[in-house]
Amino acid sequence: MTGASTSAATGRRSAGDRLAFTAATLALVVTFATSAAPVPLFNSYRSGFGFTNADISLAVVAYFAGTIGSLLLLGRLASHVGRRPASLASLALLAVGCLVLLNVIGLASLLAGRFLMGIGAGLASSSITAYIVDAAPASPLWLASVASSQAPNLGLAIGAIGSGGLVELGPWPTRLVYLAALVLLAISATLIALSAETVSPNPGAWRSLRPRVHLPARALPLLPVAASVFIATWAMGAFYQAFVPALVADQLHTSSALVFGLVFCSYMAPNVLGAPISGRFSVAGAQRLGMGIFLTGAAGLLTGVLTDSLPVFIVASVIAGTGQGVAMSGSVRGLLHGSDPSERAPIFAAIFLISYSGAAGASFVAGQLSGFLTLVQLVSGYVGLALLATLVVIPLARNPQPSRTGVRDGED
Repeated sequence: MTGASTSAATGRRSAGDRLAFTAATLALVVTFATSAAPVPLFNSYRSGFGFTNADISLAVVAYFAGTIGSLLLLGRLASHVGRRPASLASLALLAVGCLVLLNVIGLASLLAGRFLMGIGAGLASSSITAYIVDAAPASPLWLASVASSQAPNLGLAIGAIGSGGLVELGPWPTRLVYLAALVLLAISATLIALSAETVSPNPGAWRSLRPRVHLPARALPLLPVAASVFIATWAMGAFYQAFVPALVADQLHTSSALVFGLVFCSYMAPNVLGAPISGRFSVAGAQRLGMGIFLTGAAGLLTGVLTDSLPVFIVASVIAGTGQGVAMSGSVRGLLHGSDPSERAPIFAAIFLISYSGAAGASFVAGQLSGFLTLVQLVSGYVGLALLATLVVIPLARNPQPSRTGVRDGED
């Protein structure tokens, strides 16, 4: 329990802890809402600059490259300098990314802005998520894992639909979304600055910048199944960013940024619905159930594309998103089981590193193949990945060993 505050050590939550939990959760939602803000603009960039699907896919990869680099180099920083300074730094990096994207003049500026956003989101993925878990109320026990794992998806949904609405209905369609994001980032930073710190600074901040991925030994047996969940579900989320704008425009016959925002939201928002469901099952049960639902939804997505049916595609998105929420929350809960405050930032860094790496790898490969394969064939590839992950999860999912407190996994 090194570096934990007294309240964290005892499980009692003060008013300062409650403010920190609320502020950190809001900041994580805003972080990913900001990250999603450029996505409904991708069709505008395609028509305005002549970008191809491969170019848009490269922009998605640039974002993920920033997050991966940030997680490798900065993933443990919050355990040394404190949650609050690291969280504020992540919000500042996102703000700089917004400033770059205010004036996109070509592919290079789009890539630079997305890369900066990725660095900020990567730092937030380890620091703000650990902040949430540190300051979370002691009851219900599942709240910390649900808030930390589902705030990103909620933020992505809010960012996509909010950005789509501003692009479609507001002035300055390529700039207003970034101005709105800057305001939200400023509010989040103010609340974080007013919140209580949950860990004491520890020496070794510079040494922590050496690339290293670390999970407690007790979590390693759970990693193969959890990684399968993270890779397959996050790859699908990256597919929505890279290819669904073109799919909505070319095959579902609408170029509306708001419609795309709604389609993207139909996948991301149900993640939040899946999270409370996950809390009713053991870790292994949630993973199996979630991946079964996710695979069903992925198959429905292919059906929607084959039939050129937007309603079928949206219903399938809701099903797949719900399945992701169930499986992701269960997987995060398993890896966090029995963790000390000093272990949480590295655990989240490892979780998001795996997730972003899977999404980036799938996006890069699909982007390179987009000049040769149809969108139907690309969707089939993502469905195949979902099937492969499900075939790993169903037989191999297992529950974590009971913690020192004697709390059973099913109650965690």
